[in-house]
Amino acid sequence: MIDARLALAPDRTVAQPWAQRLATFGVFLANGAGIGCWAAAIPRVKADLALSDATLSVALLAFAAGAIIAMPLMGLFAHRLRSGPASVVAGFGFAATLAALGFARSLETLSAATFLAGATHGAMDIAMNANASDIERRWGRPIMSSFHAGFSLGGAAGAVSGAWLGELGTVWGLLGPALLASLLLAIAAPFVAGEGGGFGGAGFAAPSRRLLPLAALAFVSFATEGAVGDWSGTYLARSGVSPGFAAAAYAAFSLLMITGRIVGDRIVAAAGPRATVGLGALIAGAGLAISAASPGLAGGVVGFGLVGAGLANVVPVIFSVAGRTGSSSAVGIASAATSGYAGLLIGPVVIGAVASAADLRSAIVMLAGVALFAAAFASSRAGGLARGRNVD
Repeated sequence: MIDARLALAPDRTVAQPWAQRLATFGVFLANGAGIGCWAAAIPRVKADLALSDATLSVALLAFAAGAIIAMPLMGLFAHRLRSGPASVVAGFGFAATLAALGFARSLETLSAATFLAGATHGAMDIAMNANASDIERRWGRPIMSSFHAGFSLGGAAGAVSGAWLGELGTVWGLLGPALLASLLLAIAAPFVAGEGGGFGGAGFAAPSRRLLPLAALAFVSFATEGAVGDWSGTYLARSGVSPGFAAAAYAAFSLLMITGRIVGDRIVAAAGPRATVGLGALIAGAGLAISAASPGLAGGVVGFGLVGAGLANVVPVIFSVAGRTGSSSAVGIASAATSGYAGLLIGPVVIGAVASAADLRSAIVMLAGVALFAAAFASSRAGGLARGRNVD
């Protein structure tokens, strides 16, 4: 076993795949645009269908459940397509289902549409991260944060364009960004054809003892990100912010996450994975506390923006370390992603349940406490972030 920062030794005999890296960045960008426009559309969809917090949670649960169910199918899908083209095919499906969300006219049709959107998003997420991991190994140094910066940039663009086009109607707020995502995927497709490895049936790997601490951190991180994406707009709207500005919280979350990820590889190299994740979770918890203490546009933008800054490099670090801890990078990443999507499944639903039983502000306070606990866990030896790669 060796130190995590030394696990990516450069292979000077292999040319760095710039075209493939940029194309994969575009796939991450498209995925983020889809998530961002959906986050911006949630308050409008909730109002259009007159949904309560509890009934909205059903549709959000369907999205995450679709992602969880799709993940084990990626192992079968990969027998025919490698991770590069698989990410593009799944991406086109995600864009199509996003556009369909705007036409839902009942909770039943909305839940069916969100299930399909979640399934295609989950398949795309696993495929694009597996492909990014392969490119990172060929690159010879940590670059995972830069790919996730593309996701965050797409999230901000999707949230802003979705909110702007949403003034014309919910359908346009989803259709416009979906078309943009499709264009990005079409440009990327020729460069990722034949790229990446197969999944080898590891799409839904249960975490091993070595991976369990990383899986736990992935669970908390994804749960927090999912809660911010699904509930930040509703929280601002309930605080008296107009629908046109309700997406500002998620936009701030995404923009500060972009900033953190742009410099993320340097931060990890200087501080190490344990300190990066521990401090990041601490900043996220502080941001959630600010949002709870100061409801409204200013508190929401500052608070949720700090959450984005804090979580910026948590998932990239977890995926990178997990890829070097498992028996293979595919097994490690799939284990972390599986646990992460379980958090994505449970987190927003728990927030909705707490909001229904008490109020949404209390749910934000609870989430702040969870993030602070994660900070303490990540900083301890039990967090599993000091490990290198499994060389058994």
